[in-house]
Amino acid sequence: MTFETTDTAPAVTPLPLSAGRWTLDPFHSAVNFTIRHLGISKVRGRFTEFDAELVVGETPDTSSVTSTIKLASIDTGNADRDTHVRASDLLDVERRPTMTFRSTRLAGAGEDWTMEGELTIGEVTRPVSLAVEFGGLGEFGDTRHAGFEATGEIRRSEFGLSFAPGMLGEVVRIQLDMQFLEPGRGDA
Repeated sequence: MTFETTDTAPAVTPLPLSAGRWTLDPFHSAVNFTIRHLGISKVRGRFTEFDAELVVGETPDTSSVTSTIKLASIDTGNADRDTHVRASDLLDVERRPTMTFRSTRLAGAGEDWTMEGELTIGEVTRPVSLAVEFGGLGEFGDTRHAGFEATGEIRRSEFGLSFAPGMLGEVVRIQLDMQFLEPGRGDA
């Protein structure tokens, strides 16, 4: 399989992924974030319940990524803080149970790609751009795994999450480490 870049002159870029629906390997994947606290330090956290799917087509235009994250699965390493963040005066996970992402455009070459998409938190959907690094392929038993790292940032206020101004930073940095299992080659 080869992908062509969609910028300037077409160039063929080998990306050794089989066409089809790649499933997430949740045991080797992570959804992490960083946000400033009081403007002087960073709080790091993660979401422990999420799913993603990679559909590889013949070109980037026929390939896509979708993901759903359960917001109640937030883990910052402090149970009291996590309970407060889930509450109605902050993240309000009763009203906003999930965060979803749907890619709209993939472009790049070799290891470095850009993924444009739409991120929805609650009832608000905004465009998001992620820098994606293709980590390569690895064999485990009779299954091939593909690894990716995606990074980007969002502004809280654009998603109606403007609680605690001055205490929490406006920008949330996202780091996704994802491993997908090749379709039709066995179980993990």
